[in-house]
Amino acid sequence: MKRILTIQDISCLGKCSITVALPLISAMGVETVILPTALLSTHTMFHGFTVKDLEDQLIPITDHWKKEEVEFDAIYTGYLGTEEEIETVKKIIDRFRTDRTLVFVDPAMGDNGRLYPAFDEHYALKNAGLCAIADVIVPNITEAAFMTGAEYKEIYDESYIKDLLSRLAGLGAKTVALTGVSLSEGKTGVMGYDTEAGEYFSYQNDRIPVSYHGTGDVFSSTVIGSLMNGISWQNSLKIAADYTAHTIDVTRKNPKKPWYGVDFEATIPDLLKALKEADLLSA
Repeated sequence: MKRILTIQDISCLGKCSITVALPLISAMGVETVILPTALLSTHTMFHGFTVKDLEDQLIPITDHWKKEEVEFDAIYTGYLGTEEEIETVKKIIDRFRTDRTLVFVDPAMGDNGRLYPAFDEHYALKNAGLCAIADVIVPNITEAAFMTGAEYKEIYDESYIKDLLSRLAGLGAKTVALTGVSLSEGKTGVMGYDTEAGEYFSYQNDRIPVSYHGTGDVFSSTVIGSLMNGISWQNSLKIAADYTAHTIDVTRKNPKKPWYGVDFEATIPDLLKALKEADLLSA
């Protein structure tokens, strides 16, 4: 069985970060080890949430793992709350990385042309440094623009996306993918670039006119879980895009109208079916 280490926060209520990554990746048949960077009562879309920073625990925990000779097939980072955490995580990656370890970075820090309130451009550059040591990165357009110094555009064409991918590749990752890419009216999806093969990949879904917190975590967790199941990066992106869109659609039809996160628990059987079909196609 493959083993992933995921490094991000725990929001006790809210369906994001580790509370998405742990159940989703585990359901995909991959052992999921967690390294929490912070403990929040809820995610930050709630008012009055509590937060306990755990940065001072990251090295002691990983020191213990080193003594136990723990190894990882992949290291997956998500939301990191401070520049200090980014630097600590880079050290942890260096300590546990081997020739067979896949480093996967979701540089979660902004959307819709703006960074999240706690972050600034210097933080974005720190995240770019983390992406530089990754094998696979999956920023959205906002995050890509801030990390590369590119102009952020609401209206764009494929050449703009390819330019962003080229800039991201220049940071150092082997495979780069942009999420939230809309290449035609009423569509949204993902576009990626394999730097070693020089190949692009694009996949689009129908745009669903709703927005939920944590969908990026659903997407990233599905991609890394698929990769650990031996599925190609192109098909992993497709599975993740389809699963995320399907989960959003199921959630919006829920009569209780949950606003704080998607009902991914209800759609896990559909994800496992997609994984099985992908595995059969590649056999």
